[in-house]
Amino acid sequence: MATRADARCCMMATGEGYNLDMEQMEQAGNIVLKVEGLKKHFPVRRGFFQRVMGSIQAVDGVDFDIEAGKTLGLVGESGCGKSTVSRLILKLLEPDEGKVIFQGQDISGLSQNQMKPLRKEMQIIFQDPYGSLNPRMTIGESIEEGLRTLGVKGQAERKARVEKLLEMVGISASAAYRYPHEFSGGQRQRIGIARALSVDPSLIVCDEPVSALDVSIQAQIINLLKDLQTQLGLSYLFIAHDLHVVGYVSDTVAVMYLGHIMEYAPADELYDKPLHPYTLALLSAVPVPEPDKRCELKALSGDVPSPLDPLPGCRFQGRCPLVEERCREDEIKFYQAGENHRVRCWKVIAG
Repeated sequence: MATRADARCCMMATGEGYNLDMEQMEQAGNIVLKVEGLKKHFPVRRGFFQRVMGSIQAVDGVDFDIEAGKTLGLVGESGCGKSTVSRLILKLLEPDEGKVIFQGQDISGLSQNQMKPLRKEMQIIFQDPYGSLNPRMTIGESIEEGLRTLGVKGQAERKARVEKLLEMVGISASAAYRYPHEFSGGQRQRIGIARALSVDPSLIVCDEPVSALDVSIQAQIINLLKDLQTQLGLSYLFIAHDLHVVGYVSDTVAVMYLGHIMEYAPADELYDKPLHPYTLALLSAVPVPEPDKRCELKALSGDVPSPLDPLPGCRFQGRCPLVEERCREDEIKFYQAGENHRVRCWKVIAG
């Protein structure tokens, strides 16, 4: 079984409606973001009259918390709903049900105008560092957009701030006058991080920020994110499918499958004592630096089912080696497996 220590070893090579005051901060405690029962179903329309024939249940009842200055890793196979969760949190998509509570206030029902003053508090780092930058704008101009949103009107002040941000992420200040195509992938991602930091956010959604980079560059970017978190007290929602990366960067890990979170635990506990069969399968497939510690691969049978009107019961039933009739009936709830460890499987709890 790959442990978190193995993963660490590998990584080392203006609107109304939002007015956060001290009382709200006290009520929120140490929780920056709280998600409760989040759902998003996309209707499928067919035929000449575009009748609704079903729905894709991309996110179906997701719950998690992110503490101030901490990182939640959201991991799972492609198509499990991770990126949809990030867009719901940032209100780039509207949820069908559930709550998104940011710093003690429910922002689920806020309009786009009401969300404007909150945008600077919640930023995103995209997967594709080149596609996220405007090729017609210099690096300095791209970063300055956020500063104008903050109300920094003086050109000299904006220039000084851009230079400071670039140096903070390991890029020369002279790069502000160059264009995105003049940089490597890793450098462009550093620029994307500087742009996210320009508005002084408290929460950053990292949507697979290193999956498009070489392994050596991945380690540099991950270590940069961790250093910035320590310096600035940032909170991260870190989305990835690479368990090495998630194990190194996260304090808590949520394992997602077909719209559901299957296991939720502190990172050390999840890597040392995984419970859900899906988590076990994912971890067994992770390469480890010491071949003699490699465990037997727990290959999953069957294909990933369609999120279009899934069968009742456990979402993982078609590929699970422990499946029984009970798993095919009602939806499986979360079971407490420890103080902060929850798992969506009755059988591993029953023993």
